[in-house]
Amino acid sequence: MPIYAVKTTASQEKTVADMIMEREDDRIHAALAPDSLTSYVMVEAETPGIIERYLDEIPHARSVVPGESDIAEVEHFLSPKPDVEGIAEGDIVELIAGPFKGEKAQVQRIDEGKDQVTVELYEATVPIPVTVRGDQIRVLDSEER
Repeated sequence: MPIYAVKTTASQEKTVADMIMEREDDRIHAALAPDSLTSYVMVEAETPGIIERYLDEIPHARSVVPGESDIAEVEHFLSPKPDVEGIAEGDIVELIAGPFKGEKAQVQRIDEGKDQVTVELYEATVPIPVTVRGDQIRVLDSEER
């Protein structure tokens, strides 16, 4: 089944995808609005004409991009990216959630399987390793840069 890109207003991708799927047309199979793809929604449908028929009724939907894609081109949007990707040992991070929110720390160990990072707080009197989830930290300075 071909996949078509629909041009949308910026920051309205999820709204457009939801409204396309509300149409309950058997010829439209799926709509995808990945966070990393701005101003576009990927729609799986039998023909682009089916999608174009509904675009006038959907606010923030602009047009169908000419051409079609297959599942291989959008497959990387379907699997979630681990939260610890892009973090390396020795990086300086800020904790953005939990009891140590706002504290700065240095990454000591990364557990990609559990999506956890062990950090050592900078301003602690006694260096104690703290294990937090990957989505609870933000990289401030990386040694690789």
